[in-house]
Amino acid sequence: MQYAKDLRDEGILVNAADPGPCGTDLTRPLGRTITRTAAEGAAIVVELATLGPDGPTGGLFNDDGPVPW
Repeated sequence: MQYAKDLRDEGILVNAADPGPCGTDLTRPLGRTITRTAAEGAAIVVELATLGPDGPTGGLFNDDGPVPW
C-alpha cells in the first residue's frame, strides 16, 4: 500500500497477486493434491503486469478480482 501511494504520482501501479495453490516443485512434496498449474496461477500476475495507466493500484487480486485486505 505504501509503495502504491508513493508511486501513484509517477504513474506506477503497485498491486499484489494471489495465484492460489499451484502444483510446483515446491508444493509437490507436501503430499496434497493440487490440480492448478503454475501457468494457471500466473494468469493473474500477467493480468496485473499488463494493466493500462488507468488500472487499479494498491490492491490485492486473484482470479475472481479484488480481495479484501
